[in-house]
Amino acid sequence: MIAALLIGLVRLLTGARMRWQGTGPELRQRIYFANHSSNLDALVIWAALPSAIRKQTRPIAAKDYWSSGLRAYLANEVLHALLIERKKVTASDNPLEQMEAALANGSSLILFPEGTRNAGPEPHAFKGGLFHLARKLPQLELVPVYLENLNRVLPKGEVLPVPMLGSITVGAPISLGAEEAKADFLERARLAVWNLRLT
Repeated sequence: MIAALLIGLVRLLTGARMRWQGTGPELRQRIYFANHSSNLDALVIWAALPSAIRKQTRPIAAKDYWSSGLRAYLANEVLHALLIERKKVTASDNPLEQMEAALANGSSLILFPEGTRNAGPEPHAFKGGLFHLARKLPQLELVPVYLENLNRVLPKGEVLPVPMLGSITVGAPISLGAEEAKADFLERARLAVWNLRLT
């Protein structure tokens, strides 16, 4: 009930629907990786997925932002988000290990490799987590997603969203090439997201 209301509200506020440009909505284990400009990003992607795929897909979210009040309820009880430590990472709360465990349990993930929100349209350099997951779990589909205009729906620092049209474009899966260097792969992944604005 809450999930249905939330999905309806997000769709009403953003008008965002998924445009599948390089792949289809398949029930396969995937990592959807996207540019990050708004706290709504994970919610918008999650809400736009078909129901069966949404049930197996967990957004990765910052523990420091999503661990209190209504946000904690939504993250834990509705989104089933994987909350990761991003400020004081220790051996006991390594985000990569948390993600690997979730993938081992059959979940798909929604990941924002920039690591934090970016005010501009072009994604910043990606952090290394996507590379490590691609190397360790080569069978996974790594699916780029470009989010457009969501930074205007809920800009950084704002609390109340402003209804405005956004879009979600899903591209063709990529994979780590044999002997491909970390920096090369991460830049290719970043461009796979950024170039979706042209489709």
